[in-house]
Amino acid sequence: MLGKAAGFFVRRDRSGGESMPKALTVLMPLLLAVSSCAWSQTDPGAHTESIYQSESVFRTNVRLVVVDAQVLNQKTRQNVAGLTPGDFRLFENGVPQQISYLSQDELPLSVVFLFDLTDSVRPVLKPLAAGALQALLHLKPEDEAAVMVYAASAQLLQGFTTDHHRIEDAIERASRMESPEAAFFNEGLFQATSQAARAANGRRRIVIWLTDNIPNIPSEELQYKYRKSIPISELHSEAEALKELFRNGVVVYTLLLRSNISEREFMHNLNDPLQMMGRRRYPPGDVYRYTEQTGGQVLESWSPSRAGARLADLIDQIRTRYALGYHPPADASTGRFHELKLEIAPQIRLREGKLIVNVRKGYYR
Repeated sequence: MLGKAAGFFVRRDRSGGESMPKALTVLMPLLLAVSSCAWSQTDPGAHTESIYQSESVFRTNVRLVVVDAQVLNQKTRQNVAGLTPGDFRLFENGVPQQISYLSQDELPLSVVFLFDLTDSVRPVLKPLAAGALQALLHLKPEDEAAVMVYAASAQLLQGFTTDHHRIEDAIERASRMESPEAAFFNEGLFQATSQAARAANGRRRIVIWLTDNIPNIPSEELQYKYRKSIPISELHSEAEALKELFRNGVVVYTLLLRSNISEREFMHNLNDPLQMMGRRRYPPGDVYRYTEQTGGQVLESWSPSRAGARLADLIDQIRTRYALGYHPPADASTGRFHELKLEIAPQIRLREGKLIVNVRKGYYR
C-alpha cells in the first residue's frame, strides 16, 4: 500500500419574533410537510399548496425557510431548552426576520451514516460501527436512516428506511469493509448530501460522518490514478459539496476517532510544506469546516470504547435542536446565496451565561 498518496500531494495514500396565531399553530406541521422549502430553498412551483383537512380545502401561499439551530451552554455543553420565538434574533443578509414557527424535538430525523473506509481508519472502524449501532437505540420509530461508505468514491449500502434491522445489517457490513484507495472527502460528503436530499420535506436532514479527518489531497495526479473508481469525469470540489449542503439544508455531524496511523499522518502533514501547498491548490475538505458551515458539531473521541456513548449523545443533542421558521422577503432575489445569522436575546444570555449557537451559514433560494 502506498499510504495516502505519492509525490508532493501526500506521503501516504490517505494522506425577536411573536407567537403564532392559534390557527396557524395548528396548521404549521401540515405546512411543513408540503412545503418544499422547509429545509433549504423556496420552490416557485410550491408557493401555492392545498391542505385537506376534514373535507375542507385551505389555500395557502407558503414560502417558508426553516433554520435548524442548536443552543448550548458554553461551560456545560448542555442544550438550552424552553426558548421562545422572542428569545431569538434572526437575520437574512443582515435584515431582521420575523420568526413565525418554532419547535423542538417534533420533526422526524433522516440520518445518513457515512463511514470512511481508508487504511488509517481501519483500526477504529469496528468501534465506530459499534457506536453507530448504539446510536440506533436513540432513534424513534418514525426516524429513518441510510448507510454509505466511501474512499475514492461513495457507495450506498442501505437507502432510507425505518427498519432498524436493515440499518443494523448495513452498519455491520460497513464495519467489515476496507479500501486501499485514497480518501476523497469532498466527493464522499457530496454523495452523502445527495442521498440526504432524498428525504421527505418536513424532516431534519442529517449526515453523521465517521472518520479520522485525514483526507487525501485531490490532485490531478491522484484523480487520474483512481479514475476507474470514480464514476464521474472529475471529483466534486469542496465548494461544490458546500453548495449542495446549503441547497438541501443538510447538517453535518462528525464523530472523529483517530488510530495510531492517523496520529502519525496528522503530525506529518502538519509540518510538511508540500502538504500545505497541495491543500491550498486542491482543498481536500475538513470535518471542522463542513460542520461549522452547516451548524453541526464535531465530537472527538480519544477512546474507541467511548465511541458508542459519544454517538448516542450526539443523537440526543440533535433531537433538542430548534427549528425556526420565517417567511423571507417576497422580492428577495433567487438563485444566489442568502446569508443567515442567529443571535440570542440579551436577557437569555444574562440568565444562561455564555452560549454557543450552531446554525448553518445560509441557503440558496
